[in-house]
Amino acid sequence: MMSMKNRLSLGVVLVSLALSSMVYAQELKLGSSVEGLLQAARERNPEIASMRFDADAAAERVVPAGALPDPKFRTELRDITRMGEQNPTLLPGRVGSTRYLLMQDFPWVGKRGLKREVAESQAEAARHRATGTWVDLAGKIKTTYAELYYLDQNERLSREILDLMAQLEKVAQVRYAGGLAAQQDVIRAQVEQSTMRNELIALDAERRQLQSRLNALVGRPTSEPLAAPGQIRALPSLEQVSFAALEGRARLNNPLLRTEESQIRAAEKSRELTYKNRYPDFNVGISPIQYRGSVKEWELMVEMNIPLQQDSRRAQEREAEAMLAAARSRQEVVSNQILADLYANVAAFESARRSLALTTDSLLPQSELTLRSALAGYQTGKVDFATLLDAQRQIRQTKLNQIKAAVEAQKRLATIESIVGEEQ
Repeated sequence: MMSMKNRLSLGVVLVSLALSSMVYAQELKLGSSVEGLLQAARERNPEIASMRFDADAAAERVVPAGALPDPKFRTELRDITRMGEQNPTLLPGRVGSTRYLLMQDFPWVGKRGLKREVAESQAEAARHRATGTWVDLAGKIKTTYAELYYLDQNERLSREILDLMAQLEKVAQVRYAGGLAAQQDVIRAQVEQSTMRNELIALDAERRQLQSRLNALVGRPTSEPLAAPGQIRALPSLEQVSFAALEGRARLNNPLLRTEESQIRAAEKSRELTYKNRYPDFNVGISPIQYRGSVKEWELMVEMNIPLQQDSRRAQEREAEAMLAAARSRQEVVSNQILADLYANVAAFESARRSLALTTDSLLPQSELTLRSALAGYQTGKVDFATLLDAQRQIRQTKLNQIKAAVEAQKRLATIESIVGEEQ
């Protein structure tokens, strides 16, 4: 009989193996959907982690920025020889007198609040930069996934055409054996197959490069395997992806614009703080004085700086005004560029969407009909092999254009989502 200890050990081993199998299965599925890749990037990408830590560090600067400086304590031992009556000593009870001084610096009214508000605005800017880094990374992942999907579909289509050419070769061989076609038809079918196999080799190399890039974006080792792309996301309607519908969302949510807005608020508060430097800061102290073993005197001290260096302060004020104007100009530049990029990508999305609809609804059925007609005509000797090859190439190009239009729409959609500040 197995002991209880051995049973527990066996149970732990089985649970570990089950968990390892589940993790391995999840790893194998990674790459089949863009959502899984985005989730993995959230958890693994070191750049995203770095930006989050930067944002956390900036948030921790808010409290110190508005805090009072640490108080100061001073001790003075006076007349340590008691007017020459004794040897020098450092005992407070044996010197002539001991002065204790406790001091605290106090900035002018409002300075602490302004420093805290500057730090808050900078922390907010850091959070928006982290968000901007994420939406930019998410857009790259979506784009690379779409490109990988295009290669996968292109490879499938190439294999389908390769099978079709093998069938056409058999038809050509039968017709050649019956003296109904030239041997050149068989050779041309074989050449087409060799060309397709060469294209498959190139597609495989390009796919490995894209997988390596996608792994790097996610935060995985570049040589790790990825599952084949399952499907791309459903495309929204043209009404949903219009410049009029997206302009307001871009102005409100774009991380770069939000970052610039936070920088403007920080510059405004820094300007106010600079003008506050026209007024003095204070240092307040209280001082008990000890004679022998008891405290017999108390002193109160107030100290302040005198803001006499007016030329220096005016220069600092002009610097603050210039920095605020620069921040506002940067926001205008960013806003104009973002809206221009949004308009261009919306126009490209609309073009790809219409091209996809035209190819799917019109060109592809016509190409399929042309191929079937050419194949039937070649079998009956009504058309030559060159016409059949042209029909095959036409349907392949049409299907490629269909895939290309769908992928182009996906890439433009990913860019639009990044511009309007959408994370998914």
